[in-house]
Amino acid sequence: MPIASVADFREAARRRLPRFLFEYIDGGSYAEVTLRKNVSELSDIALRQRVLRDVSSMDLTTELFGQRQALPVGLAPIGLAGLNARRGECQALRAAEGAGIPFTLSTVGACSLAEVARAATKPFWFQLYMIRDRAFMKDLLAQAAAANCSALVFTVDMPVPGTRYRDYHSGLAGADGLKGAIWRTMQAAMKPDWAWDVGVRGRPHTLGNVAPVLKGKTGIEDFFAWMRNNFDPSINWRDLDFIRSEWKGPLIIKGLLDAEDAREAAALGADGIVVSNHGGRQLDGVLSTARALPPIADAVGDKLTVLVDGGVRSGLDVVRMLALGAKGVLIGRAWAFALAAQGEAGVTKMLQLIEAEMRVAMALTGSCKIADINQSILAGRDM
Repeated sequence: MPIASVADFREAARRRLPRFLFEYIDGGSYAEVTLRKNVSELSDIALRQRVLRDVSSMDLTTELFGQRQALPVGLAPIGLAGLNARRGECQALRAAEGAGIPFTLSTVGACSLAEVARAATKPFWFQLYMIRDRAFMKDLLAQAAAANCSALVFTVDMPVPGTRYRDYHSGLAGADGLKGAIWRTMQAAMKPDWAWDVGVRGRPHTLGNVAPVLKGKTGIEDFFAWMRNNFDPSINWRDLDFIRSEWKGPLIIKGLLDAEDAREAAALGADGIVVSNHGGRQLDGVLSTARALPPIADAVGDKLTVLVDGGVRSGLDVVRMLALGAKGVLIGRAWAFALAAQGEAGVTKMLQLIEAEMRVAMALTGSCKIADINQSILAGRDM
């Protein structure tokens, strides 16, 4: 199938992955209302077309947290992404480096900090959850510093895991023991390309950074049991003091949807925030990020760097998010689909599509550089 869009990568990923992995990437919490609105409400943002503006010279570069990058985008942290292709996080990192943008490694990625650091030639970002075991967190932060990570993305919207019906229907959740293992193995056997590439050649399957605390347990059910038992519901703003005491680089707080919370993050010295609802995977029924972003950008955009994720499926969506007030956009599912479909080459192609689509959107809104993208290019907005 010729691939010309993120939607094409999604279909290719669906065909290649075992059902339980595809549904894990693609799904959201409960009835998936927020998941759908992330996409639909962003796509409903109308742009103001301008003509005869001389867009012959275009510059898509920007600077985030002291680093110049080729595009105002980064690859968002995605749990278990490395199971979508052989040693997948390392493949995605190389694609991001080639495109001149940051890659963010999830705490619960399949590849460890050390493995990704060996594959890296440039600094990358690391994402961390608040975990009950503070000694484990301190060790991860020390590993991130040693790996030359240039920013820490601290996720705060997961004091407890959300409920995702699709994971139960696919056998990823709620199917412990031998029955669940057989169910997932049967699904994998129906996808021989994936089974050979990841299931056999992608070993060891040690669940990356979490492997030391799992103490040799490598099953999917062991991983999810650890998540349920170790995310910390007591997390509060005072915990930023602990993070700041252990991490000296840029700190980005991910998972904010409310302007008051954004002001709190700014007051406590965060360098950036990510307006995010966890891709619609946590609390269903909350605002889409396209709706939540403008008041947050208005409230704190002059105090820290506002990033956003959720529902971004094209370069046009990136331009929309920038116009709504973001300084940078984190791409999530799009790179997971591309990785699952074609590995590193797929992520590279996906980023090329994003860039090409951005150039068209910028040209037809009269924007020659990233700084030109603001509310003035939105249709129906006061100039």
